[in-house]
Amino acid sequence: MISRKSLLSVGGLSASVLTAAMMAAPVQARTLSYASVYPAGSEADKAVHAWAEKLEEASGGDLSAKIYPMSLLSASEVSAGVRDGLADVGYLLTVYFPSEFPHINLINESAMQTNLIDPERLNGMGTFAFEGAITEFLFFNCPECMEELKAQNHVYTGNVASSGYGLICTTPVVEPGDMEGLRMRVAGSHWSRWVSEFDGSSVSMTISEIREGLGQGALDCTISSLPEITNLSLTEVVTDVTVDLPGGIYAGSSGASVNGDVWKSLSEDQRKAMLKAGADLTARTPWLYEKTQEQALDAVRENGGNIHEASAEFKEATRAFVEKDMTTIVEYYKDRYDVQRGQEMLDEFAEILDKWVDLVQGVESVDELAELYYDEIFAKVDVSKHGL
Repeated sequence: MISRKSLLSVGGLSASVLTAAMMAAPVQARTLSYASVYPAGSEADKAVHAWAEKLEEASGGDLSAKIYPMSLLSASEVSAGVRDGLADVGYLLTVYFPSEFPHINLINESAMQTNLIDPERLNGMGTFAFEGAITEFLFFNCPECMEELKAQNHVYTGNVASSGYGLICTTPVVEPGDMEGLRMRVAGSHWSRWVSEFDGSSVSMTISEIREGLGQGALDCTISSLPEITNLSLTEVVTDVTVDLPGGIYAGSSGASVNGDVWKSLSEDQRKAMLKAGADLTARTPWLYEKTQEQALDAVRENGGNIHEASAEFKEATRAFVEKDMTTIVEYYKDRYDVQRGQEMLDEFAEILDKWVDLVQGVESVDELAELYYDEIFAKVDVSKHGL
């Protein structure tokens, strides 16, 4: 006869075995919805699909993503859409939400300072240096930035950046005087101030509206990275491109901004996989933009358009503007958005940027750049605390 004590022992063993079996069972694969704000086939879209592949690989198949290009959420809807769970992940362009992300936008709008760095020292790697610097700064040196994202139920897992900004126009712009009266779409208050400095007028509009604006004459130019010519199908409405002004890049983008509740539901290994994929996206987006600039310019030439370089006078006047504007940025964000630590932030960021100018030298492939970003930044993020 089996004693009651023996039965309890067997029952406890069975429960332990069952629990162990459940813990050992593979995690059910999960597909995340990703709201992209760029059209299918664009360079940004290619980078996002590569991110999805890297996510699946890094997670061992536990996580995958379904990409919705320009369909699930528009650029102006991503902040609220990801916050409310309409998408699990989104391509967050913080410039569209100035009151929600002022600290992030302040650092992003300092990007024209690359005009002040010796071109020989930059060696054509300014975009990658700024991208690395802003990503490191946001993760580790800007608690206010992380709080801004947390307040919107977003978690930062990677950055995206463009190549250098130029003038994509329906009229030639080479001399300072050519700016007078022109209506220019801008993607930040610093570029708006630059336009005003040379007697133009700035226009705010989303990326999806640029083609119509240029085609119907509501815009004379868009201040954008040059690959947007082909990314946004602008070839037929653009006649003139100035390649070297105003300069700077747009890097105020959380390229894989994750819904906070989704992030909390992930295991630590899954969060690490998100960061591994984030490092790839942080590298791949600016890499693709930099490497496709000439293709975009060739498309303009083939359509009968003209490519220009700004005059020496215009370049010098722009450098003088940038030096002055570094102070203006601090005052602007303090007065309008109550950013109290602006100058301290810019000083800290300048040191990090200086370091990254050296770090990116010698990088020869997107995989090398992604590895550099991962080792120097993403691998150091504590996933047991980040975003929680």
